[in-house]
Amino acid sequence: MIPGVVLCLAILVAFAWRRSRRHSLEDIRGPPCPSLLLGHEKIIRHTEKVGDLEFPWVREYGPTWRTKQCYGVDALWTADPRTLQYIFHTSAYKFSKNVIANETSKLFSSQSILTASSHDHQRHRKIMNPAFSVAQLRTFLPAFQRSASRLSQKWKDLLHTDSSSNILNISKPLARMTLDILGEVAFDHQFGALDDKEHELAKAFDGLFLDSMLHPPAWDILFKATWNYIPTSLLYFIRYLPTKEYKRFSNYLQTAFRTGKELIDEKASGTKKGSRDILSVLVQSNLMENSQYRLSEKEMLSQIAILLVAGHDTTASALTWTFYELSRHPEDQQRVRDEIKVARARAEGRDDGNLIPSDYDVMAFTNAVIKESLRLHPIVPTLSRDASHDDVLPLSIPIETKSGKLIKEIPISKGQPIIASIAAYNRLKSVWGEDADTWNPMRFLDNNKESKNVGIFANLMTFSAGVRSCIGWRFALLQMQAVLTELVGTFTFEFPEGVEIIRLNAGVMIPMVEGKSEEGVQLPLKISLIG
Repeated sequence: MIPGVVLCLAILVAFAWRRSRRHSLEDIRGPPCPSLLLGHEKIIRHTEKVGDLEFPWVREYGPTWRTKQCYGVDALWTADPRTLQYIFHTSAYKFSKNVIANETSKLFSSQSILTASSHDHQRHRKIMNPAFSVAQLRTFLPAFQRSASRLSQKWKDLLHTDSSSNILNISKPLARMTLDILGEVAFDHQFGALDDKEHELAKAFDGLFLDSMLHPPAWDILFKATWNYIPTSLLYFIRYLPTKEYKRFSNYLQTAFRTGKELIDEKASGTKKGSRDILSVLVQSNLMENSQYRLSEKEMLSQIAILLVAGHDTTASALTWTFYELSRHPEDQQRVRDEIKVARARAEGRDDGNLIPSDYDVMAFTNAVIKESLRLHPIVPTLSRDASHDDVLPLSIPIETKSGKLIKEIPISKGQPIIASIAAYNRLKSVWGEDADTWNPMRFLDNNKESKNVGIFANLMTFSAGVRSCIGWRFALLQMQAVLTELVGTFTFEFPEGVEIIRLNAGVMIPMVEGKSEEGVQLPLKISLIG
């Protein structure tokens, strides 16, 4: 009883002390606060569709605005390109990952590159870079193509067996395919997901974020808000909480570590000489590093846990949203198909007849479709950062304050929570044009538009930016190119009548059929074999 009271008092003192030292954001406009305790947090976490709140807020307040977090803490939201560039590029590690976001990430990835602090992040990235080099990625392409071809054959067999069952929920088979791809290229391991084999790691991962992060209860939102004031050493024990959310993460991490230990021992013993999968390259890169900079065993196991999340689930989601858009825009789907025919004809003139990376790179419209899909449907809609020191944020788009001033910069204090709205930036009209809210791949083929450099790829923030940008973004793109080429070149995709798809934020942006959320992640499409 007494230790609990002491802890509560300590949290209250820390909270009051931090608030007393902040630059005030009171003059920054934002939506009215709906709750003294929860602030805007519950309505943000329970919004029906990604963007339902942020997009109207941008139109009303401009690309930088203020909301309330739990217990009255001010949060600064921004989609301003100059502000994002300053936070993610210019300032490097000066804006640390938000405590709540980082501790949540530790629940499913422990001491991975995703959760590493500035110095450790540099060490992780140096050792992991060889596994994601351009030369290394080229060796993965045949595996991408094989798995896409296997999925294609499964769909062909299904259509030949029962032509009436041509409306398929494509999200599940795409997730199984990307898991098989990751097993082969990352671990030299066969998960057999497309063959419906039950693997304990795949089972532990299935529905992980849907069960753990979608629509959290009010008590959990309030509880996590206290993490900002609790010592990191104590936060370690939250993984042992007995509720469903924390038990799912704990089970996944334990399973990933157990599987990873077996895989690493196999690599270290040299039972498969000359392997070029990601884990083999990672093990060799780690052994070649100075002993004081090497990844520990726990850090190595943590990379396996995060590879499954970042290399499998996010790519499957990105592909799902791309097929969603192509099914709603058949003229663009046909234009992609025409490019595929040209690329395949070119490849047939070579000895092996296989498509190579340069074939995909010259498919200009197909790549524009991928970019436009990533723009409209960023898999992670927001990124959270905390200022590590007092600073002044520059704005490219001035905002009007409550007092009527037009300001071009915002002074902030150390510890200030900042939410980068990737979804809002990717639809900012000042960056993407007046049609920013609509599907238009041609915007990426307009060479007359002013070039900007905010995100790491195509000026998008979908793969983040700067020193913490996604290390595997080229991996994801090449995989998307290979899968789209195989499937769009083989099937037509139509959006079924009477279906409404909603975009929900469960850590990653997932599709569901409106009114059928109890059925989980879904994107039903009508699929037909070409010719």
